[in-house]
Amino acid sequence: MRKLILTVAMAITVPLLTATVPANASIDQVAAPASVAPTSAAPASTAAASKPDCAAARPPSASAIAAATVRVWMAGDSTMADRSTCPIGWGNKFDALFNDDIVVVNKAVGGRSIQTWLYEGNVTGTKNSAGECIVSPKTYSQRWLDMLNTSTGMKAGDYLVIQFGINDGDPNCPRHVGPSLYQSLLTTMVNAAKSRGVRPMILTPVAAIRCSGSTAVGNRGFLSQTFAAGSATGAAVIDLHKLSYTLYNSLRLCPNDGNYSAGAVGAFFCNDHTHFEAAGADRIARVVAQALRDQNITLASYLR
Repeated sequence: MRKLILTVAMAITVPLLTATVPANASIDQVAAPASVAPTSAAPASTAAASKPDCAAARPPSASAIAAATVRVWMAGDSTMADRSTCPIGWGNKFDALFNDDIVVVNKAVGGRSIQTWLYEGNVTGTKNSAGECIVSPKTYSQRWLDMLNTSTGMKAGDYLVIQFGINDGDPNCPRHVGPSLYQSLLTTMVNAAKSRGVRPMILTPVAAIRCSGSTAVGNRGFLSQTFAAGSATGAAVIDLHKLSYTLYNSLRLCPNDGNYSAGAVGAFFCNDHTHFEAAGADRIARVVAQALRDQNITLASYLR
């Protein structure tokens, strides 16, 4: 069966981080990540920093998706989204790791929190008394409605991969999501998938390159909420946050002086601390694939 990818991706930018890499180093030669406050990916409407925009690949038809043996649906932000130039989400490289029985349907969208992804256009700029952004009307986005469609959406035997937690830390609406609400929305998505016989897995947010001296360190939030949602629902949880900064250490990407355009860091990341070049996206996709094997998640049986 021909492999296909449905793509939804948008351009984004993020503020630069301070972190030192030899300009002539290769991606396998650079030293470990220094501490910097976590930042969130910018809204999808913002152009990527010093990078050309690009069109998304042609999506498969609804009939082709419906005919797939097993579909892997992906919901997330720019770090997962499918593009051919920076920012390239790791979801762009995921499909190639599987045999022809798998079709990856990538619904990740740049700049989205879990709430703006679910309720596109209906999350207001006003917070309620609990400090959460008001959603009005509380109508799901078309992308989620399409995935819930009983005829053409997620089917029993499919998989759902969810990764948010970067833009959600924005203090301002519409992207802001509090920890309790974040866990609740993850649980909603997981339960909707399970009710259809779909096998969901939740990922902690992939780490940015953050250095403490010569060591890459963690820099994302919503970690405990991700694990709690997995425990409450029985969904598999992959700690991509820890796996990604562990990878950065193995590649010796720290220390870094804030130059993200040269050396091994430049080969892995776009000209920022968060988004991936093709090589970086491929390495993250392979980390996720290895986690499928290590955690005995059934999707691993389809890996090449």
